[in-house]
Amino acid sequence: MQRISAYVRTLNSTFIQSFVPYLTTRTMASNNDAKTSFENKKQEYMNMSLEERKKSFKSTTKSINEIPTWAEYWFKNKSIISVKVSNQNAKAGMDVAKKISFWMGDITTLEVDAIVNAANSVLIPGGGVDGAIHKAAGPYLKMECATLGRCPAGEAKITGGYSLPAKYVIHTVGPVGKIPEVLEKCYKNCLDLAKVYGLRTIAFPCISTGVYGYPQEAAARVALSTVTNYLINDIDSMDRVIFCLFLNSDKEIYEKLLPSYFDLN
Repeated sequence: MQRISAYVRTLNSTFIQSFVPYLTTRTMASNNDAKTSFENKKQEYMNMSLEERKKSFKSTTKSINEIPTWAEYWFKNKSIISVKVSNQNAKAGMDVAKKISFWMGDITTLEVDAIVNAANSVLIPGGGVDGAIHKAAGPYLKMECATLGRCPAGEAKITGGYSLPAKYVIHTVGPVGKIPEVLEKCYKNCLDLAKVYGLRTIAFPCISTGVYGYPQEAAARVALSTVTNYLINDIDSMDRVIFCLFLNSDKEIYEKLLPSYFDLN
């Protein structure tokens, strides 16, 4: 019986040793095929004009020219915006106000160079804006994300946009709860990555304010201060930064806070 058991173990060991390299090779080949597949599709979309890509869009898109800058919005609506404006500590002027917008709508419809995805650390499709972006972009986005590894909170990684109007998606992972220094890193790292890739227009969702539990107004203050300071220090880095809002309460918060960051008198 011992001889039989030893013989069986030898057979099992021989089988495993011969099968594992085969399995590993097949897995690597499968991964390489997937990588080749999304890279080909990514390049295909990158080479298309916006008009050509529009044929594959599932919904109406929104041109950046249809969205007023903060300067335009303020001068048109300041008489009806019921907030007390304190500009004593305002650092930003007209040059920055012409590069910032807030807009309520679906971020997946924006015709910008890049939209930002409020992602999870493993970069797999989730709920909220993350799920909406993956659904609109199509399956190749998930395939590319699978090659990027983990994304720690505060960091950012970039992929193609595929079936989105935006050519790129910048994925960032916000903090769970109110951690301003991490949320600030999200916005700054996204802008830095956009600059590296030569992108001129970008749209942000309200990072971390959903299931991650960051209070809306506190998150808006971090977003506004980080972006305005970034543009003050490097005004030529971007043509437009859009804060894409989903809730009426977000709109009220941004409309209330924005005037205090600008001296437009």
